Amino acid sequence: MYKYVIQFLLTCTIISSGFGQTYLSLEQIEKVDDIKVQMKSVAQYQFANPSHHRSTNRDFPNGWVPASFYIGVVAAYLATEDDYYHAKASTWAESNNYTLGPRLRHADDHACGSVYLSLYTKTKNKSHLKAVRSVYDQLIANPLPGREDWWWCDALFMSPPTLAQLGTVTGNKKYHKFLHQMYWDTAEYLFDKDDGLFYRDQRYFYRRSENGEKVFWSRGNGWVIAGLPRIIANLPQKDKQRESYIELFKTLAFSLKDLQGADGFWRSSLLDSEEFPNPESSGSGFIVYALAWGINQGYLERDDYQPIVENGWTALNRAVHGDGKIGWVQDIGMDPRDVTFDDTHAYGAGAFLLAGSEMINLVKNKNP
Repeated sequence: MYKYVIQFLLTCTIISSGFGQTYLSLEQIEKVDDIKVQMKSVAQYQFANPSHHRSTNRDFPNGWVPASFYIGVVAAYLATEDDYYHAKASTWAESNNYTLGPRLRHADDHACGSVYLSLYTKTKNKSHLKAVRSVYDQLIANPLPGREDWWWCDALFMSPPTLAQLGTVTGNKKYHKFLHQMYWDTAEYLFDKDDGLFYRDQRYFYRRSENGEKVFWSRGNGWVIAGLPRIIANLPQKDKQRESYIELFKTLAFSLKDLQGADGFWRSSLLDSEEFPNPESSGSGFIVYALAWGINQGYLERDDYQPIVENGWTALNRAVHGDGKIGWVQDIGMDPRDVTFDDTHAYGAGAFLLAGSEMINLVKNKNP
């Protein structure tokens, strides 16, 4: 009964459309104790209703779509210490035999490796590392520039964090060295210094929205900023490149914070909220996760960013249907598009779990 009372409070009619400007403060969030309940609800819905696709690697059980969800599942386990999440992630990894996707050079097919490496930190089963290590060893032996292998900004969530984790669990510096080489070449290529945001890929360098604005995709930039915490956390303090990732993280956070709508959501097209005015929850979820992480780590000023995170987390809860389905999730794509309250996808649930994991930490940090 308690679970459904909380879900009612968070999905009541006044705000279930995703619009509205009232949001819960951290104190109110803590009082209703909604975070773990909503995370479990969203996770259970996604486990019961997995996404299925019929093209390219989206049909693969170890492709980027389920991987981005299970990255959130692992984060939920670490934040809640609920073995339910660990068991689900382990079952998924075992069903994939701890293998990566079939395309050696494609970043999307590396995302699942992040889940395997996270599980390895508990199991210490070296067989779980074999496929991940083999892929990156082959890439290091035959390198291409980052802008060729990671030519779209989504790739910066899919492959670099896995590579960073591999360097951590193996202790082999060559993986971090390769990471830096690849990442900064990609960033130099796709990052717009004037607006402090990432283009999705080169096709958008000169494209403009219907209202004449540059096209910066919410989920694309969400992918990038959500990948950075998982990179930074896996770099030694003495790594000379670590501070550069932190500075990029701060720059993105600063650029994104003023683009949040009054209702707590970021729009699909970051600079042109009028072109697709509906909320978009996957990009918003990744951004809330990253900003909350930044506060928790002391990289972002609490007074400046906590209201944004509170507003964003409240908005994400408004996107959750009564059965745990998270709506307002833009379909698979490469640029801003329209979205409805009924649209959902596994990566939207993954973003929600990531955001929830850092909201738990934010509450704990406020009241240790």
